Amino acid sequence: MKTVFIIKGTHCHSCKALIEDVGKDIPGVTACTVDFKTGKTILEHEKSVDLKMVKKEIEKLGKYTVSLLG
Repeated sequence: MKTVFIIKGTHCHSCKALIEDVGKDIPGVTACTVDFKTGKTILEHEKSVDLKMVKKEIEKLGKYTVSLLG
């Protein structure tokens, strides 16, 4: 499955790397790709992945606001 998030607060390559690393560490996630300029993030995952938990994990990084697009 693919899910698209918009993450507000991304502004550099470090943001991209940090979010992608956190995303890939979540069990059931096979890929996480972030466009730091737009905040568009594509998460490839198994159906069983809890998307609310993914949102919380990213927001725990402290400076990001995550919106689920579908």
